[in-house]
Amino acid sequence: MVRSARPRRFVLLCGALALVASCASKGADDGEGGRLPAAPGGVTAAAGSATSVHVMWNAVSSSAGISGYEVYRGTTKVKDVPAAQHMVDVTRLSPSTTYVFTVRARDGDGRLGPGSRAVRATTPAAATADHSAPTPPGTSRGRVIGSRAVQLSWSASTDDRGVVSYDIHQGATKIHSVGGNQTAAVVTGLRPGTRYSFSVRARDAAGNVSPPGDTVRLTTAPGSDDGRGTAPTRFRATTHRADGAYYIDLAWAPPRTDGVVTEYQVHLDGRPATSLVYGGSAPRDRAAYSFYLGGDSGVTHRVRIRARLPDGTWGGFSAERTVTTGTPGG
Repeated sequence: MVRSARPRRFVLLCGALALVASCASKGADDGEGGRLPAAPGGVTAAAGSATSVHVMWNAVSSSAGISGYEVYRGTTKVKDVPAAQHMVDVTRLSPSTTYVFTVRARDGDGRLGPGSRAVRATTPAAATADHSAPTPPGTSRGRVIGSRAVQLSWSASTDDRGVVSYDIHQGATKIHSVGGNQTAAVVTGLRPGTRYSFSVRARDAAGNVSPPGDTVRLTTAPGSDDGRGTAPTRFRATTHRADGAYYIDLAWAPPRTDGVVTEYQVHLDGRPATSLVYGGSAPRDRAAYSFYLGGDSGVTHRVRIRARLPDGTWGGFSAERTVTTGTPGG
């Protein structure tokens, strides 16, 4: 049974039914009237080998711009990461050890925002005298998801001690890592109408890296698109009455990405109505949300939802649903 996380609701509606602007999350006040960057969301950590952990987080936006991120192991800063990068490998760790990581964003004025929630990762045991690399991943494939994302898949590698992770390369540059039990990845933050080359390498606990698998060449769609490949799916909308008023009930499946989707924006009747940001663990399989509509029956509304992707950009809109207050099924 999957337990849904509870979203932190910033504003129920931006002026009840006066839907002019979305409610956006903001950073903390810096004490001088300015806003610090928000804490990065969607932070995850997974062992890449017996001596490394791959840390990933969602992009943060700020009115002063983001100049970079700081990654901490416990209370010790271990990495400075440029603004365009939302993942890093923390190396020189000890085998069979649990580590705690947090991430902070730094804006263009040099101000550090609060730390993210802490995440834990445990490195596997060291493999004694292991000098044998895994076999290359086989049968690599890919598909374009609109103008800004692609999905890659491959056949599992084999190793005499076991595959711990897979490294995804864009050209000669490592851009991502996923667990050894995963044989697919979604790469976002790409440019429209651009040709890319991707390859995958397997890594074992000793850090031995396989030769690359097949090179997958893909060209993203030109211009902007509706982003349907990054949209929430299985979107449903109904209404219910409670305490003399009507509420709209939404349910959906989050878009498939390697990062964690922690923020959504709901559009009602063609305008942004409310934003929700999940604190703690965001739902991976099924999400739900309810908000106030008003006291009148027989009112028809159109509703749809979109997600902020881990690279900081908005994904595509879900299918639009129509509901009417006070009607069966509405």
